Amino acid sequence: WGLLLMVALGLEGTAATRCPRPCVCDNLRAHVLCLNGNLTAIPDTIPQLTKKLDLRGNSFTVIPVGAFLDTPYLTHLDLQRCKVERLEEGAFRGLGRLVYLNLASNSIALLYQESLDGLSSLQQLILEGNRIEEIQPGAFGHLGSLTVLDLRANALVYLPDMVFQGLQVLRWLRLSHNALHVLGSEAFAALPALRRLSLDHNELQALPGEALARLDGATRLDLGHNPITYVAEEALAMASLKHLFLDHAALQDVAPDAFARSPQLRTLDLRENQLRGLPPLAGAGGLARVSLAGNPLLCSCLLRPFRDWLVRARVQAEGSCTAPPALRGRPLDSLRPPEMRCGRPQPPLSPTVPSEQPRVDGSGQCPRGCTCSPDFHHGSCENRDLREIPQGFPGDTRLLDLRRNIFGTVPPGAFPGLKELVSLHLQSCSIGVLQPGALLGLENLVYLYLTDNRLSTLAAAAFKGAPRLAYLDLDHNAFTHLPAGAFQLLPNLISLHLQHNAIGELAEGDLAGARGLRWLYLAGNTIGHITPAALAPTKMLEKLHLEGNRLMEVPTSALRGLSALSELKLSRNPIKRMGDSAFLPVASSLQHLYLDNMGLEQISSGAFAGLGPKIRSLYLESNKMSNIPDMSNFTGLEILNLRDVPFHCDCQLLPLRRWIDKLNLHVGATCGSPAEARGLKVKLSTTFQTCPGWGRGKAGGARPEKTKAARKPSKKKRSGKSPARGFKKSRA
Repeated sequence: WGLLLMVALGLEGTAATRCPRPCVCDNLRAHVLCLNGNLTAIPDTIPQLTKKLDLRGNSFTVIPVGAFLDTPYLTHLDLQRCKVERLEEGAFRGLGRLVYLNLASNSIALLYQESLDGLSSLQQLILEGNRIEEIQPGAFGHLGSLTVLDLRANALVYLPDMVFQGLQVLRWLRLSHNALHVLGSEAFAALPALRRLSLDHNELQALPGEALARLDGATRLDLGHNPITYVAEEALAMASLKHLFLDHAALQDVAPDAFARSPQLRTLDLRENQLRGLPPLAGAGGLARVSLAGNPLLCSCLLRPFRDWLVRARVQAEGSCTAPPALRGRPLDSLRPPEMRCGRPQPPLSPTVPSEQPRVDGSGQCPRGCTCSPDFHHGSCENRDLREIPQGFPGDTRLLDLRRNIFGTVPPGAFPGLKELVSLHLQSCSIGVLQPGALLGLENLVYLYLTDNRLSTLAAAAFKGAPRLAYLDLDHNAFTHLPAGAFQLLPNLISLHLQHNAIGELAEGDLAGARGLRWLYLAGNTIGHITPAALAPTKMLEKLHLEGNRLMEVPTSALRGLSALSELKLSRNPIKRMGDSAFLPVASSLQHLYLDNMGLEQISSGAFAGLGPKIRSLYLESNKMSNIPDMSNFTGLEILNLRDVPFHCDCQLLPLRRWIDKLNLHVGATCGSPAEARGLKVKLSTTFQTCPGWGRGKAGGARPEKTKAARKPSKKKRSGKSPARGFKKSRA
């Protein structure tokens, strides 16, 4: 035993010497924590035998090839909130034992074919809250052990055929809170073990029956919060489906045989739709429960057949009548046929049934020097030193990768015969001109990547023929102003990237026609002024990123009318003072506000007027103010970052101190003055003990007497630290 103890102590001592400076190493459990350490690269002195590595809240930007080759025994890796923008191909090679990988809340936009190579034992992959707009075919091809894939809250619009190929044992696929409105008919074809699919909170306008028919084993399907208006006959053919959620959609009618090909269906959730009634769902023989709560049900004679069917089939129904007035509020299961009378005949609703796009099979040859994959409908001529855009790709090509060539210009009709094309990559092609008619015929194009080119202007006619374009990436070009009116022909544009250009002003008319725009990225420009009407056309805007510009004040007047804005980034702008009601126009919707690294010296007492419980995260780190206004009504805060702010810890700051205690937030706030408190955490400073009323309430006394109830939150504080960029609120 003595020898074993000496060996163990020796190993522990060796491991301890290798522990990176900002990290904490628990050698007995083989855990390493490097939380919020401002690391910009993966430490190269992590003990080799480490099993669990927690790197949350750092600043890596890129995960390079072989980043974890020195820690081959890892089973759990957490990279949440690390500002990761790119996973290089082979980033995780060597991690054959890893079972859990969390990459949530980063800025990853694209998953490449080899990004996740080497993770043969991975069981859970969390990619929630990134900016993933596209998944290249084969990206998950090496994840044969994965059981849970979380892609919630990204920017996906389209799922190509076989996109999940290789996930043979996947049981739960989470795609909620994206912008999906196009699914390839074979998108789910390679998921034989899937049991649960979450597609709620997307933009699906019709039930994607053909794609869902491939899921023979799925038992639960979430399709709520999609603008689906009609469920057609035999629309859903899922042999094992038991639970279907179509709540909070836009349903106006359901065909009698809509679920005839889903014989195991037991529960059907149709809450909060626009249904005035339903026909007898004769095809759903196993149905046990239907929820119709929140629908404007007309309990007239037209609803009698449905009511009679409920009784015969012994189906439990939830919901109540909206009309006629005599029956308003009556539960469905309390109605008797004589009560369900008809006055004037009620015409049945006749919603327009969305037509499906015909599938065209291509038979063209692949251009010389390029590669074409018939299984993935994928063509590539990447980095071939081409001077002209090649032609002759198969007609069913969905993804075309032409990156890193030297085209210079894109002429009219450059992509003939590619009506099925969904994603077009033209990054780093020295393109200076996109000529009118360049995209003619690309009627199904959703993604267009023009990053890292030489474009300085665009005409609306350049986008003629591509009406479905939803994602346009123009980062790293030469724009000095937004191309006014260029988006007139893009009614479906959702996301516009214009980061790292030289745009100096947003003027009225610049965004004309972009009425459906949700996300606008303008970071890293030279914007010094935004005219009041510049953002007026974008009434549906949800995210506005203006970090790293030259704004001298909050563009309050330009925010008027943006009633859906939930995220505003103003970081790294030279805003020194913030006046009253700075965010009042978006106070009813704003949830995430970034005001860090601005050199901010003063925030007026009324700057946050109107903001309150809806605010979930507020970033104020690395500024110069010595106090902040009352935020006592910010009761919904989960993240508040006040690091590197030189607070003056006198009696005027006591309300802030008490408020932080009450909310149980870890905010990183330290004193900058007076001298005796400099460098101390605000919560530990003794300068407050001379303040009137210090002995009252939670902040009372130098050593306040704590009750049992008062001691419990302190435990939560210790366990509730978030490794995020800020600090998370503890939860019971």
